[in-house]
Amino acid sequence: MNGKELLNLQPGATVEEFQLIETTLGITLPEEMKRFYRIFNGQVWSQGVQPFVRNLTLSPISEIIDNWEFLQEEFDPDDLLPDIEYGVEVKPTLWNEKWIPIAENGGGDYLCLDTDPTEEGVVGQVLYFWHDWGDRTIDAKGLFEFIEICLNEENI
Repeated sequence: MNGKELLNLQPGATVEEFQLIETTLGITLPEEMKRFYRIFNGQVWSQGVQPFVRNLTLSPISEIIDNWEFLQEEFDPDDLLPDIEYGVEVKPTLWNEKWIPIAENGGGDYLCLDTDPTEEGVVGQVLYFWHDWGDRTIDAKGLFEFIEICLNEENI
């Protein structure tokens, strides 16, 4: 099996899918995400499918929308937990409706692209949304940088 088969990467997203996610989430997708998703529209997980990076499955656009809608219902953006650690680049909210949950670990945690950073941050910065741990710090300034960091971790 080749890497594409092991990862079960899906054919690229359509213009209609990009329009649907931008309309549903009320955001403009970061250009890096569009460039990546034009090639691969996430993974479909099944037994034997490998994680995209780390322990994360890359979500297709339809799943991103479903996960975002779930998170919208589950978490009040105004809720603040006193023990959450925020990077200066991240607005101090439990959940931000402008975060795009592009990958998940199956345990309620999501890798997100932030389209609503502070002045110190950049649109498209990558952060984890941990459902039970108070850390909202930036892992990378963009999707491609995040993937590169993960690939370098695997080569150590």
